[in-house]
Amino acid sequence: MENELFEKAPVPKAYFSLALPVVMGMVVSLVYNMVDTYFIAQVGNTDLIAGVSLSAPVFTALMALGNIFGLGGSSVISRLFGKKNDEDGKRLSAFCFYGALLCGVAVAAVLLLLRGPVLGLLGAGEGTYPYAQQYYTYIVLGAPFIILSFVPTNLLRTEGFAKASMVGSILGSVVNMVLDPIFISALGLGAAGAAIATVLGYVVTDVFFVWYLLRKSRRLSVSPVGIRISGEELGSILAIGIPASVTNFMSTLSATLTNRYLLPYGSDAVAAMGIVVKVNLIATLVLVGFAFGPQPLFGYNYGAGNRGRLKKAFGFAYGFECLLAVALAALLSLAARPLVGIFVSDPALIEMGIPMLRILQAGMVFSAVVLVTTTVFQSAGKAWSALVLSVGRQGVIFVVVMVLLAKAMGYYGVLAAQPVADLLTAALALGLFYRGLWRELRN
Repeated sequence: MENELFEKAPVPKAYFSLALPVVMGMVVSLVYNMVDTYFIAQVGNTDLIAGVSLSAPVFTALMALGNIFGLGGSSVISRLFGKKNDEDGKRLSAFCFYGALLCGVAVAAVLLLLRGPVLGLLGAGEGTYPYAQQYYTYIVLGAPFIILSFVPTNLLRTEGFAKASMVGSILGSVVNMVLDPIFISALGLGAAGAAIATVLGYVVTDVFFVWYLLRKSRRLSVSPVGIRISGEELGSILAIGIPASVTNFMSTLSATLTNRYLLPYGSDAVAAMGIVVKVNLIATLVLVGFAFGPQPLFGYNYGAGNRGRLKKAFGFAYGFECLLAVALAALLSLAARPLVGIFVSDPALIEMGIPMLRILQAGMVFSAVVLVTTTVFQSAGKAWSALVLSVGRQGVIFVVVMVLLAKAMGYYGVLAAQPVADLLTAALALGLFYRGLWRELRN
């Protein structure tokens, strides 16, 4: 694709050209997640719902590993394209592809060997263990396909192929949605069926991406011939990829910690939170799409040294993302009852889920600030700042807040931990942005 989009198109047009396909792909992924939750919930087994919720963080961890190569690679490659170093970008894209594939194979082997201890750590108990084990086993077997998919879906956007990235994501999600009722209900596979459908969706996505790269791409590669990478280049990918993956690992930590703090209040509380988290993806995935979608625009112009265009892009991203966060939070809060009621008919679970969902919305605008700032740091190669935010929001800051609020406020303290952590992390993000990047752009 020509560089017109990155260099000359009006900032709002460039922003939405890159972000909207990502958002559309995530919306379809969101629909899949809701359909998946719906079919699982229709089984009518609270232990099954809770078991899937307890083992779901493993899937998040696989996403995190994929982002090491996907987001780390796209950050480095977009800056190389901005500097007109296309051949180096092509070479590194092939490394990221095969690095992710080998990582997936290794991770699958390790997680299968450690299945019992990991499920125990996630909080699976006597009632939930059989269902958590089923979901865990098949998701882990599909690890190579899941991890691999995050490479082309990110790298394609560095060449301007945002629509192709969207199509691949949508294709996999549609396959998931078609297979879910067949495997979960018709074949009676329950939690295992949900996991199998998910993995097969990623297999289809990977096949599409490989086909597209072979047929359409001029600056990216999946050829294993002549793959090489220097220590400095590997360090640059890992410097951004690891903080990006830490964000997902911290999400796994926060989900696990929340579940464990909710367990004393019964499996109903864990089940309700599992449903609420899926509903909350309505806002979260849209915000993530609009925050991370324009990353190639940021990286390209940072690599090209175009400070004026970069500042305009940053300003537009912050303004739009925060306004969108307020609107989405208001919508989900007002529609909390019918949204939770879509998935369960049990009045107790619905009443438990409504305040959970509304409390989460209190931190949505702060989450938006953190998302945009994290993208900015990743695009500019500011590894340490990105790492601090990644470890903070759902890691160190969240853990401290959770412990203090749970002790001080009990059940509602557990529910309030995430929005309070979002507020504190947003303040930290703006401080880091001013010190680490804004003053650089002003000079």
